[in-house]
Amino acid sequence: MLKYLEITLTPEEYDTPALLRSAVACQLGCNPDAIGPVVVERRSLDSRGRRICWHATVAVYHPEETVPVADYDGHYQDCRQAQPVVIVGAGPAGLFAALRALQLGLRPIIVERGKPVEERHKDIVTLSRERQLDADSNWCFGEGGAGTYSDGKLYTRSTKRGDVGAVLQRFVEHGADAGILIDAHAHIGTDKLSGIISRMRQTIETYGGEYHFGCRVTDLVLRNGAVCGVRCLDGTTYEGVAVVLATGHSARDIYELFHHNGWLLEAKPFAMGVRVEHPQRLINSIQYHLRNEADYNAAMRHLPPAAYSLTAQVGSHGVFSFCMCPGGIIVPAATADGEQVVNGMSNVLRNSDYANSGIAVTVSPDDVPEYQQYGPLALLRFQQAVEQQTFAAAGGSFTAPMQRLTDFCEGRASSRLGRSNYMGPTASCTLHKLLPPFVAKSLQEGFRLFDRKMRGFITDEAHVLAVESRTSSPVRIPRDPQTLQHPQLPGLYPCGEGAGYAGGIVSSALDGIRCVEQLRIKTKS
Repeated sequence: MLKYLEITLTPEEYDTPALLRSAVACQLGCNPDAIGPVVVERRSLDSRGRRICWHATVAVYHPEETVPVADYDGHYQDCRQAQPVVIVGAGPAGLFAALRALQLGLRPIIVERGKPVEERHKDIVTLSRERQLDADSNWCFGEGGAGTYSDGKLYTRSTKRGDVGAVLQRFVEHGADAGILIDAHAHIGTDKLSGIISRMRQTIETYGGEYHFGCRVTDLVLRNGAVCGVRCLDGTTYEGVAVVLATGHSARDIYELFHHNGWLLEAKPFAMGVRVEHPQRLINSIQYHLRNEADYNAAMRHLPPAAYSLTAQVGSHGVFSFCMCPGGIIVPAATADGEQVVNGMSNVLRNSDYANSGIAVTVSPDDVPEYQQYGPLALLRFQQAVEQQTFAAAGGSFTAPMQRLTDFCEGRASSRLGRSNYMGPTASCTLHKLLPPFVAKSLQEGFRLFDRKMRGFITDEAHVLAVESRTSSPVRIPRDPQTLQHPQLPGLYPCGEGAGYAGGIVSSALDGIRCVEQLRIKTKS
C-alpha cells in the first residue's frame, strides 16, 4: 500500500469516483495514473459550515496492487455437544450473546416470547392497519427485538465497552452493506434488518444453537442457590450452565417478577417526550444551508437526507433529540392494550417525505414524588400512567395525539393538522396539557432553544405526536461490576437495555458479548 491519507472532499467529489481519484492524486502531488486503487476507510459528513464537505480517510494503493478481500467470517465452533447457556430474548443483546457463545464453544438456547421475524412482520401489519395488538409480537417484541423496527442505527458512544468493529462485522457477515464499517453514523435500515436477523438465526442453528419462539418467561429455575434455567408460561423449562437475561426495555413482566420475589431492582432515570415530524425537504434546507430551488436541486444530487442532533438544558432537565430518522415514518410502539406509544424508523433509502425524531426530557425519581410508594418500580408506574392517559385522550385504537409544533410551543389547540407519516390514525390534542407539566414545559423551552440552533425548526409545517416514552428502561436490574451476575442470583447475567446497561443496538450487542465472555470465564473456573 502506498499510504493512508486524510482528505476533505466536496459532495460531488466524494460521489464521483473519477473526481475522488483526481482529488487524492492532487493532494499527493501526482498524476491520477500514478496511483492504484483508492479505498475509503472512514467517512463523515460535515454540514456545520456553509461549505458542506466529506472528511475521509482513504487507503491509496500502488498501481500494481489489488485491494485485499475482506474476511467477515465469525469463525464459529460446532457446539451441538457443548455446554448449553440459556439466553432470554432475541434482540441485539441476546443475538450477539448467542453468536459470541458459538465462538467461545458454548451452545446458546434462545428463549423468545415473540415470533420469528417473518411472522412478526404480519402482526405488525395487522397492528398498523387494523389496530389489533398481539402483546407478544409487535414493534417491541419478537425476533430481533425493538431494534429490528427502529431504523437500524449503529452509532454508539460505548466504545470502551468492547470491539464495535466486531459487532459491525457480524452485521456485514449476515448481509449488511460493508459501508457501515466506515460510516461515522452507520445505518442499515429497517427493510434490510429483518433479513439480516433471519440469517443470524440460520448461523446460530447451523452451529448447534436452539430457538424457542412463543415462550414467555415467567420464572427462574434455581439449583443449589444458583440460576440455571427459566420456566415459561406453558410450564416448559430450559436449563443450562447459566442464564443471560436480555429481555429488552419493555418486558415489564420481568420487572414485576423480580419485585414480587424480592430480588434486587433499582429505579433508573429515563426520558419521556414526543416525536417531532418535519418535511424532510425543510430539514435538508436548514442543515445544508440551501436557500433557493436551484441550490437545493444541485446539492441534493450528491447529499443524503439530512439528520440533526440537538441538546439543551432547561433548568434541572436535559432535553435532547434521539433516534432521528431522516426520510422516516412514525410507528405505534405500545406493548399492551390501553397504552399509546410512538417510535420512529426509516428504511435503507430514507426516502419518505418526512423526517422525525424523538425529543425527550430526562426523568428522575425526584420528578415524580407521588410515585415513590412503588419503590424501584416508581418510574415504571409513571411511564405506564402517562401511556394510558395518552391512549384515552386520543380516543383509543392506538390513535396518536397530534399537535402543530407552533401551537404546542405557544400553548394553544391546533385548529387544523397537516399530513403525518404515522402508521395509524391521528387526533388533534393539546399535548401541552396532556403531558406531565414538567415534561411539557421543558419541551416547549427546549424547542425554542433548538430553533436558535436550527433557524426554522419551529414551523407550522412541523407536528408533535405522543407519547415517546420507551427511550430506555425505567428500571435497572443490578449486577456485580466484575462478574456481571446479579448480586443475589449467581448464574444470572442481566444484560442490555432491559437490564439498564445499554441504549441502542450496538451498545446492547456489546453488553451481550461481555456477559457471555464473563460467563465463559466462570464455566472454566
